[in-house]
Amino acid sequence: MAPVEDAGCARYTYRLRVSSAARTALLAEWGRCRWIWNECVARSQKAHADGEKCGPARLDSMLTEARARTQWLRAGSSVPQQQIIRDFGRSRAKAVKDVKARLPVHRRAGMPKWKKKREALPTLNYTRRGFRLKDGHLCLAGGIALMVVWSRELPADASSVRVYQDSLGHWYASFVVPASAEPLPRTGRVIGVDWGVKETATTTSDTHDLPHAEHGKNAAAKLAHYQRMMARRKPRKGQPGSKGYREAKRQTAKLHKKVARQRQDTARKWAKAVARDHDVMAVEDFRPKFLSRSTMARKAADVAIGATKAALVEMARKHGRAVHLIHPAHTTMDCAHCGARAKHALPLGERIYTCTACGVSSPRDKNSARVMLVRAGLSPAGAEGVRPGGAQPRRAA
Repeated sequence: MAPVEDAGCARYTYRLRVSSAARTALLAEWGRCRWIWNECVARSQKAHADGEKCGPARLDSMLTEARARTQWLRAGSSVPQQQIIRDFGRSRAKAVKDVKARLPVHRRAGMPKWKKKREALPTLNYTRRGFRLKDGHLCLAGGIALMVVWSRELPADASSVRVYQDSLGHWYASFVVPASAEPLPRTGRVIGVDWGVKETATTTSDTHDLPHAEHGKNAAAKLAHYQRMMARRKPRKGQPGSKGYREAKRQTAKLHKKVARQRQDTARKWAKAVARDHDVMAVEDFRPKFLSRSTMARKAADVAIGATKAALVEMARKHGRAVHLIHPAHTTMDCAHCGARAKHALPLGERIYTCTACGVSSPRDKNSARVMLVRAGLSPAGAEGVRPGGAQPRRAA
């Protein structure tokens, strides 16, 4: 599978072939880690009620005491158990930070919750001392050996690995390795990118526009069929689902995953083409989350603007291209030719932008894409650093 890059590192994900014995061992290890997570949640809630602190050091002491008195915990490796405490600490710290910053409730990261046995999918994290690669196999602490489907070679030694199961029951291993750059030849060209719902991306280059692929819309009929099957077979509360319910649930998850992969594939192919043909990109720093609370929620989710923007930034970093993230304020109201701003916001039904100052007319999204270049100082209209009023661009981290 394709790598997913982070700052300074990259993740390479591979499919695993898991034997029945290895699957039993992994699920047993996950059962211990899930118990530790839930114990951390309980300790955190009690500490909050008592006005005490509950940091990673205190939770580490809790784990040491629990392993000393419980044979069941000692039977498992300490590496994933310690990592689950680290994950809990990061999750809780982010939630506390958002509360102290007084962010709106809908923007806050929620406090860590209980991991239920029938809902939480197994996820095990191992640091370098908890795994090794031998004869093409992934050997985990605790004597668990897994066969890896090596679709490509690892570019460097992995510093950690995450073993997890998806909603279809498939197992994967995600290795963290140092990020490696693959510079492409210089082209001397620049491009502006504006995001939308009718078209996923409109650019200053007609050949690089990204139309809405409608992967979700094409799968909607099948998805509705399987969801109706689940609704008819839904078990009562506390009762296990029937075989038909589990099969309908599996087919629903399979279809969701197929659509997600189609969106990812479309985004990465388009991002690679843009990065290959342009040295510098001025990209609208659009945050599509608010669309989920509008009448365009379903179509906006199908467009997948956030995933496409992330793929473009990732591809630019990988190939040494410069990316300017432009604040979206007033980009549909400014004229890319003279810099004048319309007195009123344009309604969505008006797709042609006509400047009242210079009289130039152009498609609305094309004008916005050119505004991105102007604000980034990449267009002749902004070559001297003169930009229309609005927020300044920022470089992608």
